[in-house]
Amino acid sequence: RMEASCLELALEGERLCKAGDFKAGAAFFEAAVQVGTEDLKTLSAIYSQLGNAYFYLKEYSKALEYHKHDLTLARTIGDRIGEAKASGNLGNTLKILGQFDEAVVCCQRHLDISQEQGDKVGEARALYNIGNVYHAKGKHLSWNMAEDPGYLPQEVKETLQKASEYYERNLSLVKELGDRAAQGRAYGNLGNTQYLLGNFSEAIAFHKERLAIAKEFGDKAAERRAYSNLGNAHIFLGRFDISAEYYKKTLQLSRQLKDQAVEAQACYSLGNTYTLLQDYEKAIEYHLKHLVIAQELGDRVGEGRACWSLGNAYVSLGSHEQALHFARKHLEISQEIRDRSGELTAQVNMAQLKSALGL
Repeated sequence: RMEASCLELALEGERLCKAGDFKAGAAFFEAAVQVGTEDLKTLSAIYSQLGNAYFYLKEYSKALEYHKHDLTLARTIGDRIGEAKASGNLGNTLKILGQFDEAVVCCQRHLDISQEQGDKVGEARALYNIGNVYHAKGKHLSWNMAEDPGYLPQEVKETLQKASEYYERNLSLVKELGDRAAQGRAYGNLGNTQYLLGNFSEAIAFHKERLAIAKEFGDKAAERRAYSNLGNAHIFLGRFDISAEYYKKTLQLSRQLKDQAVEAQACYSLGNTYTLLQDYEKAIEYHLKHLVIAQELGDRVGEGRACWSLGNAYVSLGSHEQALHFARKHLEISQEIRDRSGELTAQVNMAQLKSALGL
């Protein structure tokens, strides 16, 4: 007996996926499907794992196809729990593809079946997933309108409020289940949705809860995100001094995590915050740090932004020569990256500075 059985191939696929090699894992699962099996429960499990593997590989249309096969099969054999799981997976995939309304239908089916089966863990997961779909839809809708937080069209507001409601329901259930990690995720998402809705005090309360749980778990990345979110929310309440303290903690952690992109963002935020506090020397210090990291990362957009900010800060200090130097650099970079509005801004700034310097 030379050829491997369907189950052997599937088990090897599972082992590879657990080890993080989804490409090889998917190949083994595909082979298992080719060999075939009479056991529909096994086949359903293979379809499910294939869908998940392709999801991790960001091949979403393939993931969609296999999760649909899994759903059909689960229904055929009357496996309600399998149907719930497949519906949830399908919902998450549709969300990524931007098919939000179809995603809600699938996640709702996951919720209904979990409730009917008395599966609290599945119910919590489904509530969280529905929250995520509405959250993603709300962000997607508001991307098309570059408004300040708090000034939202009705449709966006309603969508984000729905996200918030589902996260609240998820939160009370995971509290009941004593799942602290899931509580942390719910608090973080509640903070983000409230922030987008312009409810900054509520956002702060949720992000503080998120922060406490991140510290409990020693989850530095989540802690860093919470500090950053707390800094942003305090800006909108006009508490720039408090924002600066949170951004400093963000900066500290980004260095510990050796995440230069986040470090650059924290320096930029600190530069802007000190500008708002009218402490221009400190603003310059942080914008220079941002500039250095942007250069190291080869991030020309960030570099241009830093030069523009430095020019403005030097103007506020009355150092026009320095300001002119950075306005020139801003112009060079804007031309290079074909940023028309940056180019025009830089030209106007240079003209004003030259006349101030009598050049």
